[in-house]
Amino acid sequence: MAFSINVNASALNALRNLNLTSKDLEKTQTHINTGLKIASAKDNAAVFSIAQKLRGDLKGLNAVKQSLDRGKSTVDVALAAASAISDLLLSMKEKAVAAADQGLDTTSRTALSQDFTALRDQITSIVQNASFNGTNLIDNGTDAIVAITNSDATQTLTVSHENLSLGSTAIPITATQDISTQTAAAAAVTTLGSAINNLNAVLTKLGSGSTSLEQTSTFTSKLADVIQVGIGNLVDADMAKESANLQALQVKQQLGVQALSIANQSPQAILSLFRG
Repeated sequence: MAFSINVNASALNALRNLNLTSKDLEKTQTHINTGLKIASAKDNAAVFSIAQKLRGDLKGLNAVKQSLDRGKSTVDVALAAASAISDLLLSMKEKAVAAADQGLDTTSRTALSQDFTALRDQITSIVQNASFNGTNLIDNGTDAIVAITNSDATQTLTVSHENLSLGSTAIPITATQDISTQTAAAAAVTTLGSAINNLNAVLTKLGSGSTSLEQTSTFTSKLADVIQVGIGNLVDADMAKESANLQALQVKQQLGVQALSIANQSPQAILSLFRG
């Protein structure tokens, strides 16, 4: 064994090991503090890059969910309005059929016509108020729902506009139509029959659109959950494992400090060589 007062190899070795332990301990503490085993590219560039791409997809899916939810709300408002109009058309047909009775007296026909007119005007009110977030799917405009369905906005789901205004193709009842005479009432019965059939077709389209939006939204939520779990599997720290590592490294650090202390005392043994 060589003795030197210029170099303490044992102390240097002990210090090197202590520094490595301290570095590992710092890394483990960071994992525990952040909950991440890969918090930046320097931890693992490849895995961090994959995780960042998945995070980007997740952000995109959040936007998709918002678009689908907004679209579904708009369609549901239109669907509720269309259902209300359908009920009005049925009531109007009842009034028109009653007024088409040739034996009906004038007073009764007048009362029925007044009820018919009130119901007719309600259709216009419902159509005008059937908007959500500035979009109305059943007025005489051209609004349509075009919701994005994937994280890069290259795919969409469309719910078309349906005009349910008075005088439209779907609702061929004019804004002045009445049942004040037997002839007018008979004509209204025919028109209302067409309107009811047309509206049933519109209800089917809107209902299908709402269902498609809801199903896509549900799938998007599940996909987002899967991606979130996938990101966690890539970058999240195993807290039980990190806790065990922390305790082991703390003990190792304490032992390293003691080893360094002992190594630092070794050169003092040289003094014994010079004692008489």
